Amino acid sequence: IKKYDILIIKVIVMRYPLYRFLRPILTFLMKIFYRVEIINRNNIPCDGRVILAGNHISNLDAVLVLSSTKRTIRFLAKIELMQKFGFIFKRLGIIPVDRKRKNKEALIEAENELKKENIIGIFPEGTTNKKEYVVLPFKYGAVKMASDTNSMIIPFAIVGKYIFLRKKVKIIFDRGYHIQDKNDLTSENIKLMNKIIKLMKENNNAK
Repeated sequence: IKKYDILIIKVIVMRYPLYRFLRPILTFLMKIFYRVEIINRNNIPCDGRVILAGNHISNLDAVLVLSSTKRTIRFLAKIELMQKFGFIFKRLGIIPVDRKRKNKEALIEAENELKKENIIGIFPEGTTNKKEYVVLPFKYGAVKMASDTNSMIIPFAIVGKYIFLRKKVKIIFDRGYHIQDKNDLTSENIKLMNKIIKLMKENNNAK
C-alpha cells in the first residue's frame, strides 16, 4: 500500500469507525485524491440480494466499490487482512476468508447476509492482479453464493491506475443477471469471468 493509501485509511478509521459514516467520507476522499469515475452505478438496485463481483487491481478497490452505492456492502477478504486490521475490519462487516482451506463458515455467513436481502462484495481472483485486461482464474465463491441464494450477480470492472490527484482509474458496472445453470457452476464461473474481461477491454481507455 502506498503512503497516500495508508493516509486515507488512517484518517477515515480514526474519525469514522462506523460504516454508515465511513462511506460518504471515503467517497469524498476517493473523488478528491484519485478523481475516480464511476460508470453505470444505477445498475446496482436499491434493494434485494446482490453480489458485486469484479477484478482486483489494488487494495483500494474495496473503497472504490463501496463508494459506488449508498447500500452497505459486506466484503469477503483474505484472513491475513483481518490479522493486521481485525479491530477495524470487524466493525466494517468484513467476512474473513482463509484461502488455504475450504471456507464453509465464510460462505454460510455471506449467504445468510444475502438471504437478508443485502449486498456482498467479492473479488473472485482472490488476490490483487497488476496485469491489465487479464484476470487470474476465478474462485467459485460468487457463482456458488448466487446459485444457493438466487441472488443477482452484478459484474464490475476496474481499469486504470490509482495515481494521486490524477484521473486514471474508473469502475464500470454491468447489468445484473442470475445464474442459469445451477448444475454447471464451472460454465457459470467462466461466464462471469468473460463478462468482466469484456468490460475491462471495452473500457481500456481510462483517462
